[in-house]
Amino acid sequence: MTGRSGAALLVGLDVGGTKTAALVCERDGTVRGRHHAPSALGDPEQAIDGLASVVRAALHEACAGERDVAALGVGVPGRVDPDRGEVRLAVNLRWHGMPLGPGLESRLGIPTVLENDVRAAALGLHRRQTAGPVESLAYLAVGTGISAGVVIRGELHRGAHGLAGEIGHVPIDRSGPPCACGLRGCVEAYGSGPSIAARAEAAGFTPVPGGTRGGDHADAGGRPGPEAVFRAAAQGDPIAKRVIEDAGWSVAWAIHLLALAYDVERVVLGGGVSHAGEAFLAPIRREIERLAGASALASELLVPGLVQLLPPGAEAGAWGAVTIAGQSLGVEWVPSVPRGREVGHA
Repeated sequence: MTGRSGAALLVGLDVGGTKTAALVCERDGTVRGRHHAPSALGDPEQAIDGLASVVRAALHEACAGERDVAALGVGVPGRVDPDRGEVRLAVNLRWHGMPLGPGLESRLGIPTVLENDVRAAALGLHRRQTAGPVESLAYLAVGTGISAGVVIRGELHRGAHGLAGEIGHVPIDRSGPPCACGLRGCVEAYGSGPSIAARAEAAGFTPVPGGTRGGDHADAGGRPGPEAVFRAAAQGDPIAKRVIEDAGWSVAWAIHLLALAYDVERVVLGGGVSHAGEAFLAPIRREIERLAGASALASELLVPGLVQLLPPGAEAGAWGAVTIAGQSLGVEWVPSVPRGREVGHA
């Protein structure tokens, strides 16, 4: 794909299960505008209309219009066909065989490129050197689901079927809880936000009174969300502590599996569940230390500095979408932004 000649701006659109974020940048990475809105789900035509509106709102904030944009990059969860601009399957968004790229192009008149959201985020982290000047990294997103994007020798690794990095659906306990993929005991069945909430509720957990932060309840029925479980674990609730330890154990195993499979220099953690910060990291760190202490092979891979944590405001998905927009222009896009200041060490 080639962008519009003479247009100066790039737009990244990060489509999530609950929120969509648009980021408008100049070609050197200078931010001109942002806009967030609830994700448009369900009916494809209405959803594409809603996403186009998010782009227009971000451009309005940037005091720009569609004709000022050289390319639009879109990161979408699920299985994506970048060549056809099609969302093959996005379960949480209820999209199947959706021509999202052509639909946005027809509404906005902007050349559009699609990629899986986590894979796009991984490429963006690599190009911006957020985790330092490394050649290979994995971005492990822990949120509604668990998935990884992998960059090897500077190139995004999609795999033969476009599913490389779906680490959330690797079983680690065959007698464990059922997973949405149809198997039991997968990483995602222990470590994702909904799984943390569901396992705590099933074990009889009652949220700590007085919680006011968003996400404390998973739905209008008052069921506890992962933030409530993390907070209760920090206050000593035995059920919450056990659930959070299991979640950290599962994510640590995902990190170990990524290190074994790809031998990357960094594993960067992000996603909504990771916003719990140290409460999220502590059980992961304990299990990684246990694995490294029990195995000489594991200790060769699980080295200090391997795992880094993104802060909540890193906008990895939106920057990833901007990155694929920039690369679609046929040139290597490396924005002029500060390097190596956006992560914390696990």
